[in-house]
Amino acid sequence: MLTKLKSEWLTAPGTNILAGIVVALALIPEAISFSIIAGVDPMVGLYASFIIAVVISFVGGRPAMISAATGSVALVVVPLVKDYGLQYLLAATILMGLIQVIFGILKVGHLMKFIPNSVMIGFVNALAIMIFTTQIKHIFGISIPTYIFVIITLLIIYLLPRVFNTIPAPLIAIVLLTVISIYTHADVKTVGDLGDIKRTLPHFLLPDVPYTFETLKIILPYSLSMAIVGLVESLLTARIVDLATDTYSNKNQESRGQGIANFITGFFGSMGGCAMIGQSVINVRSGATTRLSTFTAGVFLIILIIVFGDWVVQIPMPILAAIMVMVSVGTFDWKSFKFIKRAPRTDAFVMILTVAIVLLTNNLALGVIVGVIVSALCFATKISKVKVEQETHEQTIYYKISGQIFFVSIDTMMNQLDLDLKHQTIYLDFQQAHLWDDSAVNAIDTLVENYNKKHNTVYVQHLNKDSKKIVTELTEINHQHLL
Repeated sequence: MLTKLKSEWLTAPGTNILAGIVVALALIPEAISFSIIAGVDPMVGLYASFIIAVVISFVGGRPAMISAATGSVALVVVPLVKDYGLQYLLAATILMGLIQVIFGILKVGHLMKFIPNSVMIGFVNALAIMIFTTQIKHIFGISIPTYIFVIITLLIIYLLPRVFNTIPAPLIAIVLLTVISIYTHADVKTVGDLGDIKRTLPHFLLPDVPYTFETLKIILPYSLSMAIVGLVESLLTARIVDLATDTYSNKNQESRGQGIANFITGFFGSMGGCAMIGQSVINVRSGATTRLSTFTAGVFLIILIIVFGDWVVQIPMPILAAIMVMVSVGTFDWKSFKFIKRAPRTDAFVMILTVAIVLLTNNLALGVIVGVIVSALCFATKISKVKVEQETHEQTIYYKISGQIFFVSIDTMMNQLDLDLKHQTIYLDFQQAHLWDDSAVNAIDTLVENYNKKHNTVYVQHLNKDSKKIVTELTEINHQHLL
């Protein structure tokens, strides 16, 4: 236990603290933007990012992953805030947290293994495109100095690590170019242009809503949507960070941790959130490996708001936008172009569909869910091919059936059998087949019954062990027909 604690908190503390500082700076414009999307005061998103990051650093299942207020969750609650106001959002956020804790207890994290690689690639690419497109408004059509700051920031981030990497390049770019901007009075948009930052700490409060069944009916659909969207994005981000760091994280613990963080943040006047792939990538690429980086990001964020608020509002947006552009470039899976050419057509289609759904709806969870469903249907179609060979010897007919027999493939099998046979001895040979469900057993029952009605003698033979077990338990035919 002590060894785990040291590895998750005390490994390379300097590097992790610096990485957390970079992330904290990148969180500010994102949190403000997401608050605006949700239709609430900017401080609602800033407080959420602070609280969620700090809480998740202790209770989450993925060290070095950043969780905060996110756009995907903000988009879900727009109608709720518009129709009922902030207090109902806070109540919905608390319920969202409870639902996520329940999901964690039910070990929903195990469902990650059902997300195919094609959907993962689509998720990553869609997220990279979304990160890039959200930065366009901070770069183009503003001023010449904006372009200059973007170019210089990109050069610092790209070139500096080749000769100096003690301090994360994004942090150097933010500090250096902010100082230059302040002293030259450059014509650029700043963090302060996004919204007012109040230099106060969040405080505990109970949502001012009627505690009735009517309130529950209002907030439950939103809470459930937020919980699912948040968990899907968090668990996929955890998996991506796992791959990037060649480590394993506890997805069920992460599910519970996300729930605890959102439950707490709702009592402090804040909106819900989840893991952020952009900031998580910044964190990992800045050298972070431990929970200390996530904790630092949250703590330094509130320090920036309370202590350095007057300086923070002067950070030029083109610097932060350029950092996020580099994140989007690094996040995008450039090998996916080869994947489209070389992968099976169904896999390529699923990947492209996932990207399209996410970009059209701005809903990462919906894109993933649709991708998984379509992938499952494509897989079911692939394995539903059943081959039936017929051999006839006088009054005896042998049907040799090959393939996977389940609810999808039954019609394929039936269409290859002569159901009009009369006064024959029929052997249904399943040596090269496997029966998977009650639909398959029911199909055999139907076959035997229909053949018997036409005065045939039917035998089902050569079932493998598992198929015979399910047939024995579920069949309605006489066992003398089983060989």
